Amino acid sequence: MKVLVTGVTGQLGHDCVAEFAKRGVKVKGVSSKDFSLTDYAKAREVITAYSPDVVVHCAAWTAVDRAEDEKDACEAVNAGGTRNIAEICRDLDAKLIYISTDYVFPGTGTEPWMPNGEKAPCNAYGASKLHGEEAVQELLTKYFIVRISWVFGINGKNFIRTMLKLSENHDRLTVVDDQVGSPTYTKDLAVLLADMAASTKYGVYHATNEGYCSWAELAAETFRQAGKATVVEPVPSSAYPTKAVRPKNSRMSKACLDAAGFHRLPAWQDAVDRYLQELAGTK
Repeated sequence: MKVLVTGVTGQLGHDCVAEFAKRGVKVKGVSSKDFSLTDYAKAREVITAYSPDVVVHCAAWTAVDRAEDEKDACEAVNAGGTRNIAEICRDLDAKLIYISTDYVFPGTGTEPWMPNGEKAPCNAYGASKLHGEEAVQELLTKYFIVRISWVFGINGKNFIRTMLKLSENHDRLTVVDDQVGSPTYTKDLAVLLADMAASTKYGVYHATNEGYCSWAELAAETFRQAGKATVVEPVPSSAYPTKAVRPKNSRMSKACLDAAGFHRLPAWQDAVDRYLQELAGTK
């Protein structure tokens, strides 16, 4: 099996390449330096030359607030770029693993979203990722659409890193507590994606670490495990107005993993513990 991973300079792409390499799988990571997702000809040239059996498409426009002002640019990358990758995979008869998001859902209520639940993104980023999903489903039969949320990993910026940095000179921090979801540790997710790549259990999946929390709870647990004295003061989302609306309910059901025989990711608290150890090892 030969695997190509887009977005290798990001958190998930970095860990995916490491996981495939660890398994002895031939893997190539590419970034925007190799080709722009919106440049179909160059993307086809690079991917076809490598001729992968599986493409793990991690690359995306992820600047959620900026997407509100640059909707066309975001759409071009997340929808148009994904369509380009899907067309190339179709012509190569390669499997595609497309990384999507909880933002495809309306983010209302309190029940976990099922894979086939109502799609009604509350911002431009979510809409662009949904359009990417639709392109994959239109063009391919050999695909995995994997929705994730609240991502953190060693190779990039994320909420946990930001909280740790702020704790260095803040005794108290106000953090939103009315948005609830599940963190996703890219090192754990990479294991699942590698398992998927080796299978033919195609379909739409939700894959986050087990358990739900608010951002405030995630911050408090991070400080507790890191031995920080910083106190978290929960506040509503209205305390931090953003250009893009954020979903209040990012809970997603992982029963789809059980049904397919895939292992669920470990509990989010356990993932935070291992991530802090990983961070400590890089200092």
